[in-house]
Amino acid sequence: MPQYANDPSRKSWLSVSENSDFPIQNLPFGVFLTKEDVITIGTRIGDFAIDMGALQQLGYFEGIDLPDDMFLQDTLNDFISYGKKTWRQIRNRLSDIFEINNSQLRDNEEHKKVVIFHIDDIEMLLPVQIGDYTDFYSSKEHATNVGMMFRDPANALLPNWLHIPVGYHGRSSTIVPSGVPVHRPLGQILPADATTPVFGPSKLVDFELEMAFITTDANIMGENVPVNEAEEYIFGMVLFNDWSARDIQKWEYVPLGPFLAKNFASSISPWIVTMDALEPFRVASPEQNPEPLPYLQQKGDRAFDIQLEVAIQPENSEETVVSRSNFKYMYWTMAQQLAHHTINGCRVNAGDMMGSGTISGPTPDSFGSMLELTWGGKNPLTMKDGSERKFINDNDTVIIRGFCQNETIRIGFGECASKLLPALPLKS
Repeated sequence: MPQYANDPSRKSWLSVSENSDFPIQNLPFGVFLTKEDVITIGTRIGDFAIDMGALQQLGYFEGIDLPDDMFLQDTLNDFISYGKKTWRQIRNRLSDIFEINNSQLRDNEEHKKVVIFHIDDIEMLLPVQIGDYTDFYSSKEHATNVGMMFRDPANALLPNWLHIPVGYHGRSSTIVPSGVPVHRPLGQILPADATTPVFGPSKLVDFELEMAFITTDANIMGENVPVNEAEEYIFGMVLFNDWSARDIQKWEYVPLGPFLAKNFASSISPWIVTMDALEPFRVASPEQNPEPLPYLQQKGDRAFDIQLEVAIQPENSEETVVSRSNFKYMYWTMAQQLAHHTINGCRVNAGDMMGSGTISGPTPDSFGSMLELTWGGKNPLTMKDGSERKFINDNDTVIIRGFCQNETIRIGFGECASKLLPALPLKS
């Protein structure tokens, strides 16, 4: 099915600022709560949230095969399960409804009252019920940096890293949307030069600059997803902060890997930007040497030029940008990650989420974690208010932003922002 929602010449009758992440060519999907406590599925143009449940009830999606309550639900899971043809039909229709010369809704004041909300008048919710969450470890620069810090610098990458997209299964229960604060975790920590652990709040809470993709139903149990078909089963992407407690992690990760250091919180941006919207920003992925095994060998441009930045905002102070990176640096692509995830027959469902792993670039200012930016705390960063950071302090807000831009259009993700609160008292 053709898609024309990406046409860079299109303009909306809704006001959109020049540097907005959400022109009519974006049309992401999310779930929001209105002031009347109504939960609805919606999209966004400029600073306006659009109630797609109201649009459907008013007949604006007539002719598209959908259940009557498709957009009246509190998650996108059912819509995602309908597949790429339906996603594209809906984006095309939304593009038509809000195109500058289309008067159908533009000139209907009664309809606009129930369809269009200013973004300040709604609350964004988690867009999907995440059944399973997998986190990959796919940045060569990040894996090399961590290997240099904690292992032999001459052998920073483990022997398997250049052959498989390494990943682990995380917890979906503590993934929250942007704006929801998280608490400093408690856990076991092994102090320097000690042989016995102590218990208490993590002293080394870190962000991880990541992106994540959300899937539709991809296979049946026992069946794999071929690498060159994998993107057909990816609905879209979000910004992702995979909070980490480095001191807890150091004590627990041998022999089975991340556990309590990772599962206390992860934050995502609430608007899912579709793969169709990102199509104009494809680029070649990094050269892979050695050549992957045949089931991981991909054709065409499979990386995406998504500019990323991370800022830290101390309480009652100005934010400081600490990292600027790009999703195109990832060694293993989303297609390879999904192909590898299913090569053993693992089932992937609508609403599953896959984290990219920390996105670090080739230069120190493009590293994707405080662990790397301060090199384990040895080189603190100075904030604009003069304070220093080795890791994240209580009441700091970590803000991740991301966007794509070419000579004609900018497509963005908004923000993934979350405040770190002190640890909660231990219940006994």
